[in-house]
Amino acid sequence: MLEASVLERFAIAIASTLLALLIGSAIVTATGYDAVTFVSALVYGAVGSSSNVAFTLRQSTMLILTGVAVAVAFRAGVFNIGVQGQFVVGGFATAVTILFLAPVLPGGTVGGVVLMFLGTVAAIVGGGAYAALPGLMKAYADANEVITTIMLNFIASGVVYFLIDAYLSPEGTSAPNTESFPEYVNLPGIVFGSGSFSVIGLGVALLAAVAVFVFMNRTSFGYDLVTSGHQESAAAYSGVDADRMVVSTMTISGMVAGLAGAVFAIMILGYYSDPNTFPTFGFDAIAVSLLAANNPLAVVPAALLFGGLDAGGQYIGFTLNVPSELVDGVVGLIVLFVAAPELFRMSAKRLGLGGDAE
Repeated sequence: MLEASVLERFAIAIASTLLALLIGSAIVTATGYDAVTFVSALVYGAVGSSSNVAFTLRQSTMLILTGVAVAVAFRAGVFNIGVQGQFVVGGFATAVTILFLAPVLPGGTVGGVVLMFLGTVAAIVGGGAYAALPGLMKAYADANEVITTIMLNFIASGVVYFLIDAYLSPEGTSAPNTESFPEYVNLPGIVFGSGSFSVIGLGVALLAAVAVFVFMNRTSFGYDLVTSGHQESAAAYSGVDADRMVVSTMTISGMVAGLAGAVFAIMILGYYSDPNTFPTFGFDAIAVSLLAANNPLAVVPAALLFGGLDAGGQYIGFTLNVPSELVDGVVGLIVLFVAAPELFRMSAKRLGLGGDAE
Protein backbone atom coordinates (compact mmCIF):
# COMPACT_ATOMS: atom_id res chain seq x y z
CA MET A 1 0.00 0.00 0.00
CA LEU A 2 2.88 2.37 0.71
CA GLU A 3 4.09 2.08 -2.86
CA ALA A 4 0.65 1.88 -4.53
CA SER A 5 -0.14 4.47 -7.18
CA VAL A 6 -3.29 6.58 -7.14
CA LEU A 7 -4.87 4.32 -9.78
CA GLU A 8 -3.97 1.19 -7.81
CA ARG A 9 -5.39 2.67 -4.62
CA PHE A 10 -8.61 3.54 -6.44
CA ALA A 11 -8.85 -0.03 -7.76
CA ILE A 12 -8.28 -1.37 -4.24
CA ALA A 13 -11.08 0.87 -2.93
CA ILE A 14 -13.48 -0.46 -5.61
CA ALA A 15 -12.51 -4.05 -4.83
CA SER A 16 -12.92 -3.40 -1.11
CA THR A 17 -16.40 -1.98 -1.69
CA LEU A 18 -17.47 -5.00 -3.75
CA LEU A 19 -16.06 -7.43 -1.18
CA ALA A 20 -17.86 -5.61 1.64
CA LEU A 21 -21.12 -5.74 -0.32
CA LEU A 22 -20.62 -9.47 -0.88
CA ILE A 23 -20.07 -10.13 2.83
CA GLY A 24 -22.88 -7.76 3.75
CA SER A 25 -25.20 -9.60 1.38
CA ALA A 26 -24.31 -12.88 3.09
CA ILE A 27 -25.16 -11.35 6.47
CA VAL A 28 -28.46 -9.99 5.15
CA THR A 29 -29.35 -13.42 3.74
CA ALA A 30 -28.38 -15.15 6.99
CA THR A 31 -30.76 -12.89 8.92
CA GLY A 32 -33.66 -13.84 6.68
CA TYR A 33 -33.88 -10.90 4.27
CA ASP A 34 -33.49 -10.72 0.49
CA ALA A 35 -29.91 -9.66 -0.22
CA VAL A 36 -30.63 -8.70 -3.86
CA THR A 37 -33.45 -6.40 -2.80
CA PHE A 38 -31.28 -4.94 -0.05
CA VAL A 39 -28.33 -4.12 -2.31
CA SER A 40 -30.62 -2.88 -5.09
CA ALA A 41 -32.33 -0.52 -2.68
CA LEU A 42 -28.96 0.72 -1.37
CA VAL A 43 -27.82 1.57 -4.89
CA TYR A 44 -31.17 3.00 -5.98
CA GLY A 45 -31.37 5.15 -2.88
CA ALA A 46 -28.05 6.72 -3.78
CA VAL A 47 -28.29 7.19 -7.56
CA GLY A 48 -31.58 5.66 -8.73
CA SER A 49 -33.44 8.89 -9.50
CA SER A 50 -32.74 12.59 -9.86
CA SER A 51 -34.13 13.30 -6.39
CA ASN A 52 -31.97 10.54 -4.90
CA VAL A 53 -28.89 11.89 -6.67
CA ALA A 54 -29.73 15.37 -5.37
CA PHE A 55 -29.95 14.01 -1.82
CA THR A 56 -26.65 12.14 -2.24
CA LEU A 57 -24.95 15.30 -3.49
CA ARG A 58 -26.53 17.32 -0.69
CA GLN A 59 -25.07 15.04 1.96
CA SER A 60 -21.77 14.90 0.07
CA THR A 61 -21.58 18.70 -0.09
CA MET A 62 -21.75 18.94 3.68
CA LEU A 63 -19.26 16.11 4.15
CA ILE A 64 -16.80 17.71 1.73
CA LEU A 65 -16.77 20.95 3.71
CA THR A 66 -16.62 19.37 7.15
CA GLY A 67 -14.15 16.75 5.88
CA VAL A 68 -11.83 19.47 4.60
CA ALA A 69 -12.14 21.23 7.97
CA VAL A 70 -10.99 18.07 9.74
CA ALA A 71 -8.26 17.43 7.17
CA VAL A 72 -6.71 20.88 7.71
CA ALA A 73 -6.18 20.17 11.39
CA PHE A 74 -5.19 16.52 11.08
CA ARG A 75 -2.74 17.32 8.28
CA ALA A 76 -1.03 19.80 10.60
CA GLY A 77 -0.89 17.33 13.51
CA VAL A 78 -3.75 18.88 15.51
CA PHE A 79 -6.81 16.80 16.41
CA ASN A 80 -9.85 18.99 15.89
CA ILE A 81 -12.77 16.86 17.09
CA GLY A 82 -14.91 19.99 17.45
CA VAL A 83 -15.92 20.54 13.82
CA GLN A 84 -19.55 19.79 14.73
CA GLY A 85 -19.60 22.62 17.25
CA GLN A 86 -17.86 25.04 14.89
CA PHE A 87 -20.35 24.05 12.20
CA VAL A 88 -23.22 24.84 14.59
CA VAL A 89 -21.77 28.22 15.56
CA GLY A 90 -21.12 29.13 11.93
CA GLY A 91 -24.68 28.31 10.88
CA PHE A 92 -26.08 30.26 13.82
CA ALA A 93 -23.97 33.30 12.89
CA THR A 94 -25.36 33.08 9.36
CA ALA A 95 -28.96 32.89 10.58
CA VAL A 96 -28.58 35.82 12.98
CA THR A 97 -26.88 37.96 10.35
CA ILE A 98 -29.53 37.29 7.71
CA LEU A 99 -32.50 37.78 10.04
CA PHE A 100 -31.19 41.00 11.58
CA LEU A 101 -30.02 42.62 8.35
CA ALA A 102 -32.91 41.57 6.11
CA PRO A 103 -35.22 44.41 7.31
CA VAL A 104 -32.62 47.11 6.57
CA LEU A 105 -31.37 45.87 3.20
CA PRO A 106 -33.26 45.92 -0.11
CA GLY A 107 -35.09 42.79 -1.17
CA GLY A 108 -34.92 40.91 -4.42
CA THR A 109 -32.05 39.00 -5.98
CA VAL A 110 -29.41 41.60 -5.20
CA GLY A 111 -30.48 41.84 -1.57
CA GLY A 112 -30.51 38.05 -1.30
CA VAL A 113 -26.97 37.77 -2.66
CA VAL A 114 -25.74 40.46 -0.26
CA LEU A 115 -27.42 38.79 2.71
CA MET A 116 -26.01 35.36 1.80
CA PHE A 117 -22.55 36.85 1.36
CA LEU A 118 -22.64 38.68 4.69
CA GLY A 119 -24.10 35.61 6.41
CA THR A 120 -21.32 33.45 4.99
CA VAL A 121 -18.64 35.89 6.14
CA ALA A 122 -20.19 35.88 9.61
CA ALA A 123 -20.15 32.07 9.61
CA ILE A 124 -16.49 31.91 8.61
CA VAL A 125 -15.55 34.43 11.31
CA GLY A 126 -17.71 32.73 13.94
CA GLY A 127 -16.46 29.22 13.18
CA GLY A 128 -12.85 30.39 13.11
CA ALA A 129 -13.17 32.27 16.39
CA TYR A 130 -14.82 29.32 18.11
CA ALA A 131 -12.09 26.96 16.90
CA ALA A 132 -9.39 29.40 18.02
CA LEU A 133 -10.45 28.87 21.66
CA PRO A 134 -9.16 25.26 21.96
CA GLY A 135 -6.17 26.30 19.85
CA LEU A 136 -5.24 28.96 22.38
CA MET A 137 -5.77 26.55 25.25
CA LYS A 138 -3.52 23.94 23.62
CA ALA A 139 -0.80 26.40 22.63
CA TYR A 140 -0.55 28.43 25.84
CA ALA A 141 -2.08 26.24 28.56
CA ASP A 142 -1.05 22.78 27.29
CA ALA A 143 -4.71 21.66 27.27
CA ASN A 144 -5.50 18.49 25.33
CA GLU A 145 -7.32 19.62 22.18
CA VAL A 146 -9.24 16.36 21.87
CA ILE A 147 -10.94 16.93 25.23
CA THR A 148 -11.53 20.66 24.80
CA THR A 149 -12.96 20.38 21.29
CA ILE A 150 -15.30 17.55 22.29
CA MET A 151 -16.57 19.59 25.23
CA LEU A 152 -17.01 22.69 23.08
CA ASN A 153 -19.30 20.71 20.76
CA PHE A 154 -21.83 20.32 23.57
CA ILE A 155 -21.38 23.91 24.72
CA ALA A 156 -22.10 25.20 21.21
CA SER A 157 -25.27 23.13 20.87
CA GLY A 158 -26.51 24.05 24.35
CA VAL A 159 -25.88 27.80 24.05
CA VAL A 160 -27.33 28.06 20.54
CA TYR A 161 -30.41 26.11 21.62
CA PHE A 162 -30.90 28.47 24.57
CA LEU A 163 -30.52 31.61 22.43
CA ILE A 164 -32.96 30.36 19.81
CA ASP A 165 -35.52 29.19 22.36
CA ALA A 166 -35.29 32.30 24.53
CA TYR A 167 -34.86 35.13 22.03
CA LEU A 168 -35.29 34.08 18.40
CA SER A 169 -38.35 31.81 18.27
CA PRO A 170 -41.50 33.52 16.98
CA GLU A 171 -44.34 33.80 19.47
CA GLY A 172 -46.78 30.92 19.46
CA THR A 173 -44.31 28.32 18.23
CA SER A 174 -43.55 25.28 20.35
CA ALA A 175 -40.36 24.21 18.57
CA PRO A 176 -37.17 26.23 19.07
CA ASN A 177 -36.92 27.61 15.52
CA THR A 178 -36.03 31.03 14.21
CA GLU A 179 -38.17 32.78 11.64
CA SER A 180 -37.68 31.62 8.08
CA PHE A 181 -35.24 33.52 5.90
CA PRO A 182 -36.79 35.84 3.29
CA GLU A 183 -37.80 33.87 0.20
CA TYR A 184 -35.18 35.66 -1.90
CA VAL A 185 -32.42 34.29 0.35
CA ASN A 186 -31.81 30.89 -1.23
CA LEU A 187 -29.57 29.02 -3.63
CA PRO A 188 -31.31 28.06 -6.89
CA GLY A 189 -31.67 24.35 -7.62
CA ILE A 190 -30.74 24.85 -11.33
CA VAL A 191 -30.08 21.22 -12.33
CA PHE A 192 -32.10 19.03 -9.99
CA GLY A 193 -34.77 21.49 -8.94
CA SER A 194 -34.39 20.35 -5.33
CA GLY A 195 -35.49 22.66 -2.55
CA SER A 196 -32.64 21.54 -0.30
CA PHE A 197 -29.77 21.12 -2.75
CA SER A 198 -28.07 23.47 -5.17
CA VAL A 199 -25.12 22.86 -7.44
CA ILE A 200 -23.91 26.26 -6.26
CA GLY A 201 -23.49 24.82 -2.77
CA LEU A 202 -21.60 21.86 -4.22
CA GLY A 203 -19.47 24.29 -6.21
CA VAL A 204 -18.62 26.20 -3.03
CA ALA A 205 -17.56 22.94 -1.39
CA LEU A 206 -15.37 21.93 -4.34
CA LEU A 207 -13.75 25.37 -4.48
CA ALA A 208 -13.05 25.19 -0.75
CA ALA A 209 -11.37 21.79 -1.17
CA VAL A 210 -9.17 23.07 -4.02
CA ALA A 211 -8.34 26.30 -2.19
CA VAL A 212 -7.31 24.49 0.99
CA PHE A 213 -5.23 21.99 -1.00
CA VAL A 214 -3.37 24.80 -2.76
CA PHE A 215 -2.92 26.66 0.52
CA MET A 216 -1.57 23.63 2.37
CA ASN A 217 0.70 22.39 -0.43
CA ARG A 218 1.70 25.44 -2.47
CA THR A 219 2.21 28.23 0.06
CA SER A 220 4.98 28.81 2.57
CA PHE A 221 2.49 29.43 5.39
CA GLY A 222 0.73 26.15 4.66
CA TYR A 223 4.08 24.38 4.65
CA ASP A 224 4.88 25.93 8.04
CA LEU A 225 1.54 24.67 9.42
CA VAL A 226 2.28 21.10 8.40
CA THR A 227 5.92 21.22 9.47
CA SER A 228 5.19 22.70 12.90
CA GLY A 229 2.63 19.98 13.57
CA HIS A 230 4.82 17.01 12.65
CA GLN A 231 8.37 18.31 13.08
CA GLU A 232 8.16 20.97 15.76
CA SER A 233 11.91 21.10 16.43
CA ALA A 234 12.71 21.58 12.74
CA ALA A 235 10.05 24.27 12.45
CA ALA A 236 11.37 26.08 15.53
CA TYR A 237 14.91 25.92 14.14
CA SER A 238 13.73 27.67 10.98
CA GLY A 239 12.05 30.42 13.02
CA VAL A 240 8.45 29.19 13.02
CA ASP A 241 6.44 29.85 16.20
CA ALA A 242 4.83 26.44 16.86
CA ASP A 243 2.29 27.84 19.34
CA ARG A 244 1.09 30.45 16.88
CA MET A 245 0.81 27.79 14.21
CA VAL A 246 -1.42 25.64 16.44
CA VAL A 247 -3.81 28.56 16.89
CA SER A 248 -3.69 29.33 13.16
CA THR A 249 -4.38 25.70 12.26
CA MET A 250 -7.42 25.50 14.50
CA THR A 251 -8.70 28.86 13.27
CA ILE A 252 -8.45 27.88 9.60
CA SER A 253 -10.09 24.53 10.31
CA GLY A 254 -12.93 26.30 12.13
CA MET A 255 -13.36 28.78 9.29
CA VAL A 256 -14.05 25.93 6.86
CA ALA A 257 -16.42 24.34 9.40
CA GLY A 258 -18.19 27.69 9.71
CA LEU A 259 -18.56 27.82 5.93
CA ALA A 260 -20.22 24.40 6.14
CA GLY A 261 -22.65 25.84 8.69
CA ALA A 262 -23.51 28.71 6.34
CA VAL A 263 -24.24 26.32 3.45
CA PHE A 264 -26.36 24.16 5.76
CA ALA A 265 -28.40 27.12 7.02
CA ILE A 266 -28.95 28.70 3.59
CA MET A 267 -29.15 25.72 1.23
CA ILE A 268 -30.85 23.10 3.41
CA LEU A 269 -32.75 24.74 6.28
CA GLY A 270 -33.77 28.26 5.26
CA TYR A 271 -34.00 29.08 8.99
CA TYR A 272 -32.23 27.79 12.14
CA SER A 273 -33.42 25.32 14.73
CA ASP A 274 -32.36 23.11 17.62
CA PRO A 275 -28.76 22.05 16.79
CA ASN A 276 -29.20 18.89 18.85
CA THR A 277 -31.35 17.55 16.01
CA PHE A 278 -28.83 18.30 13.25
CA PRO A 279 -27.08 15.54 11.28
CA THR A 280 -23.66 14.69 12.71
CA PHE A 281 -21.70 15.96 9.72
CA GLY A 282 -18.84 17.14 11.93
CA PHE A 283 -18.32 13.70 13.44
CA ASP A 284 -18.81 11.79 10.18
CA ALA A 285 -16.21 14.09 8.64
CA ILE A 286 -13.51 12.50 10.81
CA ALA A 287 -13.99 9.18 9.01
CA VAL A 288 -14.16 10.99 5.66
CA SER A 289 -10.87 12.76 6.30
CA LEU A 290 -9.13 9.60 7.50
CA LEU A 291 -10.34 7.70 4.44
CA ALA A 292 -8.91 10.51 2.30
CA ALA A 293 -5.56 10.34 4.16
CA ASN A 294 -6.22 13.95 5.25
CA ASN A 295 -5.82 15.15 1.66
CA PRO A 296 -8.34 17.95 0.92
CA LEU A 297 -8.76 16.85 -2.71
CA ALA A 298 -9.18 13.18 -1.79
CA VAL A 299 -11.91 14.27 0.63
CA VAL A 300 -14.19 14.81 -2.39
CA PRO A 301 -14.50 11.15 -3.52
CA ALA A 302 -14.52 9.99 0.11
CA ALA A 303 -17.42 12.35 0.84
CA LEU A 304 -19.27 11.15 -2.26
CA LEU A 305 -18.96 7.56 -0.99
CA PHE A 306 -20.25 8.48 2.46
CA GLY A 307 -23.01 10.64 0.97
CA GLY A 308 -24.15 7.80 -1.25
CA LEU A 309 -24.12 5.32 1.60
CA ASP A 310 -26.08 7.73 3.79
CA ALA A 311 -28.68 8.30 1.07
CA GLY A 312 -28.95 4.59 0.29
CA GLY A 313 -29.20 3.66 3.96
CA GLN A 314 -31.97 6.18 4.58
CA TYR A 315 -33.84 4.98 1.49
CA ILE A 316 -33.74 1.39 2.80
CA GLY A 317 -35.06 2.59 6.13
CA PHE A 318 -38.03 4.26 4.42
CA THR A 319 -38.90 1.52 1.92
CA LEU A 320 -37.89 -1.86 3.33
CA ASN A 321 -38.88 -3.61 6.52
CA VAL A 322 -35.25 -4.06 7.56
CA PRO A 323 -33.93 -3.25 11.05
CA SER A 324 -31.91 -0.05 11.11
CA GLU A 325 -29.14 -1.86 13.01
CA LEU A 326 -28.67 -4.22 10.05
CA VAL A 327 -28.51 -1.30 7.62
CA ASP A 328 -25.98 0.52 9.80
CA GLY A 329 -23.94 -2.65 10.16
CA VAL A 330 -23.65 -3.25 6.41
CA VAL A 331 -22.87 0.40 5.72
CA GLY A 332 -20.25 0.34 8.47
CA LEU A 333 -18.76 -2.81 6.96
CA ILE A 334 -18.34 -1.04 3.62
CA VAL A 335 -16.67 1.93 5.31
CA LEU A 336 -14.36 -0.39 7.26
CA PHE A 337 -13.28 -2.34 4.17
CA VAL A 338 -12.65 0.82 2.14
CA ALA A 339 -10.79 2.58 4.96
CA ALA A 340 -8.60 -0.34 6.09
CA PRO A 341 -6.13 -0.26 3.16
CA GLU A 342 -5.62 3.49 3.57
CA LEU A 343 -5.13 3.07 7.32
CA PHE A 344 -2.42 0.47 6.64
CA ARG A 345 -0.83 2.86 4.17
CA MET A 346 -0.88 5.78 6.65
CA SER A 347 0.54 3.56 9.40
CA ALA A 348 3.34 2.27 7.18
CA LYS A 349 4.23 5.80 6.14
CA ARG A 350 4.27 7.07 9.71
CA LEU A 351 6.29 4.09 11.04
CA GLY A 352 8.78 4.10 8.18
CA LEU A 353 7.81 0.65 6.93
CA GLY A 354 7.77 -0.57 3.35
CA GLY A 355 10.22 -1.84 0.78
CA ASP A 356 11.99 1.51 0.27
CA ALA A 357 12.01 2.54 3.93
CA GLU A 358 15.40 3.11 5.49
